Amino acid sequence: MNLPSEHSDSPAWLAGTVAMGEEILDRMERAVVKVRERLLRATSPLNQAAILSAVVGGNAVASWVATVDEGAVRNTRDVDLLVRREDYQQVSEALSRAGFIPTDSFGVVMFHDGLAGKPSEAIHLLFAGEKTKADHLLPAPEIETFDDPANFRVLQLKPLVSLLLTRRRNEDSMLVRDVASVGLIDQTWPQKFPPELSSRLQHLLDTPDG
Repeated sequence: MNLPSEHSDSPAWLAGTVAMGEEILDRMERAVVKVRERLLRATSPLNQAAILSAVVGGNAVASWVATVDEGAVRNTRDVDLLVRREDYQQVSEALSRAGFIPTDSFGVVMFHDGLAGKPSEAIHLLFAGEKTKADHLLPAPEIETFDDPANFRVLQLKPLVSLLLTRRRNEDSMLVRDVASVGLIDQTWPQKFPPELSSRLQHLLDTPDG
């Protein structure tokens, strides 16, 4: 896109910019709504079947951050669920009834949202007590939850932070900083974790701007 000069007041450019802006805002709003709907469609059948599970990743962080400052919430597209390996068959059946299709991508178990579903918009499963990838520092934590007001279960804050630190991805680092930015974790938290996670958390707390 060609940006205007500092003094540009072309009516054509202004009209085009306004039209494009409205379309982008509409698409952004629809994207947020779609993620929320997908999250509820996935968690509702698990709750109804009394299957122990917890929302993790970006959506869990968003729920925690929203308890302090809803304006600091970061939107995310995919839905990450922590479940128990022994419950997988029940989980698969429940998600399939809700229209999700099981698949496996490079060792990651996911459920696409219908036949045309994208991997980036899928339900991703993590298994409690297991490493999702070999280079993860520790296995995923056990399932400890609290009930989000929107009727789904979110992983408790300490195991959630532990999971984000364990995965060592840039996006997970951002999520840890999001939690810290609203005061949910502070300089007393590194001592709550084993050394391999403690030093990483300390670094993130010391570099809030990345």
